[in-house]
Amino acid sequence: MRLYLAVAVLMLAFVAYTEAQEETIEQKFVKFGEQMSEVGKSLADRAKTTFDQIQTSEFASTTKSWFEEQIEKLKTRLQEISQ
Repeated sequence: MRLYLAVAVLMLAFVAYTEAQEETIEQKFVKFGEQMSEVGKSLADRAKTTFDQIQTSEFASTTKSWFEEQIEKLKTRLQEISQ
């Protein structure tokens, strides 16, 4: 009889321990998910800021105007050839 009682007590202790571990593991997964979400948002914000800075930089604007000039020159040459 004592053996059955000891086994029952050990099983209850094991179940309580397992449930306590599941909660902490569950909480760790929730915390990890939140951290990954924050990292994703931070990375997206940094990428957007960097893209905006590149787009408005002097190099980008001068390159864009150079390409526009080259296209206009090409158009005029093609018009001269077709006439």
